[in-house]
Amino acid sequence: MPLRHLHAIGAVMKLSTLRAAVAAAALIAVSPAAYAKGDTPVAEADLAQHIRVLASDAFEGRGPGTEGEDRTIAYIVGEWAKAGLQAVPGSDTPWLQPVPFVETQATGGSARFKVADQPFAIGDDGIIVTGSEASVALADTPLVFVGYGVDADGRVNADVAGKVAVMLFDTPPFGDKLPRYRERRQMLADAGAAGVLIVAPDAMPWNEIRESLGAKTVRMGSAPAGPTISGYIAPAALDAMLAKAGQNGVALRAAAEAGDYRGALLPVTGDFTATAAVRNFASNNIVAKLPGAKPDGKAVLFLGHWDHLGICRPEGAADRICNGAVDNASGIAVLIEVAKRLAAGPRPDRDIYFLATTSEEKGLLGARWFADHPVVPLSDITVALNIDTIAISPRGTPVATIGRGKPAYDAVVRDVATALGRTIDSDGEADAFVQRQDGWALGAKGVTSLMVGGSFSDMKLLEAFLGSDYHRPADEFSDKVPLGGAAEDADLHVALGRAFADTKRWPGTAD
Repeated sequence: MPLRHLHAIGAVMKLSTLRAAVAAAALIAVSPAAYAKGDTPVAEADLAQHIRVLASDAFEGRGPGTEGEDRTIAYIVGEWAKAGLQAVPGSDTPWLQPVPFVETQATGGSARFKVADQPFAIGDDGIIVTGSEASVALADTPLVFVGYGVDADGRVNADVAGKVAVMLFDTPPFGDKLPRYRERRQMLADAGAAGVLIVAPDAMPWNEIRESLGAKTVRMGSAPAGPTISGYIAPAALDAMLAKAGQNGVALRAAAEAGDYRGALLPVTGDFTATAAVRNFASNNIVAKLPGAKPDGKAVLFLGHWDHLGICRPEGAADRICNGAVDNASGIAVLIEVAKRLAAGPRPDRDIYFLATTSEEKGLLGARWFADHPVVPLSDITVALNIDTIAISPRGTPVATIGRGKPAYDAVVRDVATALGRTIDSDGEADAFVQRQDGWALGAKGVTSLMVGGSFSDMKLLEAFLGSDYHRPADEFSDKVPLGGAAEDADLHVALGRAFADTKRWPGTAD
């Protein structure tokens, strides 16, 4: 829907109105529900009612720092409060954990090179550069080819201080669970690199790279700004420049496949400029608590990201909004329904926390902030169960686990799933996504983090979604969105929450 029609959909909620709505939601008193003999199964219609709202055009794609965020917060807080959850005590902003951000949007950039002191031109179809601040410039800066930027131990592999590092985008071929390209880029900046040029993979269309670098980027306000200059260089442009310098690009890339590669200083220097529009703003994680009946100092954490891409297409596009129905209004719908059942049935022994994170789409930023500033000690969290992109598979799909490998936890998942009539997928393909979900940020801090369900057990279904509606305006809610598997996975998470919160069944720690 064109942007000019958005404000006709519902009342515009200003920040003051949001705060009033949050306060009102917090005052919704619900007496403890009568203990049920069993948890009511989650129906597809239960999930549909939430997804229909959260993925509507009125929420404008749930972009952080927008009116869509305000509406999202009011909705989630209202639903959790009605379910019987509580704000976490001691917060200056009940229900909310503010996260400071810096938003940057490139407005211009240039790069000029010299090979052995002779000018070497690369056109706009071969290089794109952006800056980390409103206006930056580098002059006569040496280039160093660093391969993948890290060695087999995950450490920066070359002397990059004061230089522009040229780094390969692809996953390093010489180790397991090595940092992804964004993390490697930041590691190079932390090691003193003045800039990082990423060698674009052949499979990535240049126009998509240009579009992505022209989009708004977000980092946490407390995070390092990254390299002064960032950008992409096309493989053909790099190879031509290396050939001018008497070097072979194919041979350099081949040498970089060794886990002990230490980089190569190039006889190339560059002058770079970049300008950007910079905005500071705050977004919010949403946090709630279901107090346990017999708290023992351990807690269960459910989480899922509420954000999506917001208004993602330019003026004049037929549909400008990336609504994020599957990714991840479906996950938030499950969080709401899981909270309802755990609060309405027999009260679990342990405290259970619910966390809806911001800015997952920008690099797990909300989850990283929570991991660095937890409202409950991370050592108290016996397990974190992340729910993301869950409306993909039909009923009867086997259960896969991202983050499996701890026998005691795997046994609980297996026992709970089989008790519900589910089968277990054990091929391990799901772990390819372990770094692409919020649980990774908590796992990096030592919290056992699992992502359990059917959406990641059928790779054909998942890949079909990733290759079609994912991160596009087409990810909208309709009767075609498969909610059967999501409803089954919601029931599974209710049961997992009860199992891990049971002090008799689960000791709270496992080696």
